[in-house]
Amino acid sequence: MLRKAKVVILTCLAALLSPAAFAIQRFPKPEFESAYTQPQTFIPSPRAEFLAYLDVVVLLISLCVVTWLVLKKRSRLWVFAMSVFSLAYFGFYREGCVCSIGAIQNVSLALFDNSFILPLSVVLFFVLPLVFTLFFGRTFCAAVCPFGAFQDLFAFKPQPLGSRLNTILGILPYLYLGLAVLFASTGTDFIICRYDPFVGIFRFNASFGMFLFSGILLLSGVFIARPYCRFLCPYGVLLNWTSRFSRKHLTITPSECVQCRLCENSCPYDAIDIPVTTKSPESRPSMVKKLMILAILIPFLVLAGGFTGSRLHETLAGIDSRVKLAKEVLAISKGIDLKEKNAGKNSNSEVQEESYEIKAYKASGKTEARVYAEASLVLKRFYVGGWLFGGFIGLAISLMIGGRMMPVYRTDYITNKGRCFSCARCVDYCPMKP
Repeated sequence: MLRKAKVVILTCLAALLSPAAFAIQRFPKPEFESAYTQPQTFIPSPRAEFLAYLDVVVLLISLCVVTWLVLKKRSRLWVFAMSVFSLAYFGFYREGCVCSIGAIQNVSLALFDNSFILPLSVVLFFVLPLVFTLFFGRTFCAAVCPFGAFQDLFAFKPQPLGSRLNTILGILPYLYLGLAVLFASTGTDFIICRYDPFVGIFRFNASFGMFLFSGILLLSGVFIARPYCRFLCPYGVLLNWTSRFSRKHLTITPSECVQCRLCENSCPYDAIDIPVTTKSPESRPSMVKKLMILAILIPFLVLAGGFTGSRLHETLAGIDSRVKLAKEVLAISKGIDLKEKNAGKNSNSEVQEESYEIKAYKASGKTEARVYAEASLVLKRFYVGGWLFGGFIGLAISLMIGGRMMPVYRTDYITNKGRCFSCARCVDYCPMKP
C-alpha cells in the first residue's frame, strides 16, 4: 500500500517538475504607445508576523501528532501520511523556509553579533524539535522535516551499508555543522541555505548545478535511504545527541522481544542494534588498557584538530567578502593592473572589468586602512574559530573511535537512539502487537 502511495505521489511531483512547469513566456511583449507611463514599483512588505507564528503552531501540532503516532499508535502508515502533509506544507507551500536546519546559522550569528536581530519564530523552529527529541526521540525526522519526507518517497530498495561505512560517512555532518557555524558566526556566509539541495526544488527555481545535486541525492536514495539526513544534515548531529538522552523512545516491540529476527533487516538506516553477547566478559586489564588509550587519544586528536584548523584559517577566511576586498585593494595599491593580469592568463579571453566590490569600494570613499582593519578582524575571528572547529572535529572522531573500542553488550534487538529516525518501519515486522 505504501509503495502504491509513493508511486502516486512521485507521479504528481514529476508533473509539477516537468519542463512545462518552467516554460518561458513565448508570446511577444505588448507594444505601448508613446504616452505610456511606467508604473511605480513597490517593495513587497515582509510576511505578516502572525503567519510566521502560524508556521510555529503548525510545527508544534505536527510534532505532537507524529509523536503520538510513533509512540502510542505505532502506525507506519499514518506516519507516512503525516510526512506527505509536512512535505506539502513545509516543503512546497512554505518553500522550505523557515526550516530548523537553516536556523542553526541564524542562532550562531546572533550569539556572536549583538546587532543581529533573531526573530522569535526562528528560535522556536530551532528549539522545538530539539525539545521533543530530548523527551521522545527523533520524531521530527520521522515525518515533520520536509527534507526527510521528500527522500523517504524514493526509498524503494534501501540496502544496509554496514557499521564501518556508516561510521566513516558519519563524520561528514560534523564537518558540515562546524563549517556552517564558523561561517555564520563570522558573518561570512550561510552555506546551509546557499547549498541547500531541496529548497530550489520546492521553489521551482533551482539552478542546474543544485538541480543535479538534488537529483543525485534522490536517485541514490532509492538504494541508500535518506542520504542527506544520514551523511550531510548538520541539524541531525544535534538531534543525534539529544535523542540519546530521550526519556521515551520508539521500541521495536511493545513487550518482551521473542528473538524472531524479523526486524533485523527492516530498518533502512542501520539503526537497529542486534544482540551482542559474549561467553567470557572482557578482562579488567584489557578494559583499563582501552581507557588509558582513550585518555591519551581524545586530547591528542582535539589538539591536533584545533592546530590544523588554525593553520587553515587564512584559506577559510578567503571566502569572506571583506577579505577578498582587502586582497584586491592591496593588489591595486601595489600597482598591479588587474585588467592586464586577468588578460594575461588567457590572451583569447576578453579583458575582465573591475569587480563590483572594487567599484562599490571606490564609490563609498572608504579608506584602505579601514578595509585592512576589517579584514584583519575577520582573520582573527577565523583563527579562533579554526581552533574551535578543528577541536570539535577531533573530539567527534575520537568519540567515534571510542564507541567502536568500547562495545555495549545487549541481549535484545533495540533501536539505536542516536541514529533511529523513529519512522516506525520496524514495528510492522514485529509479531508482538500491543
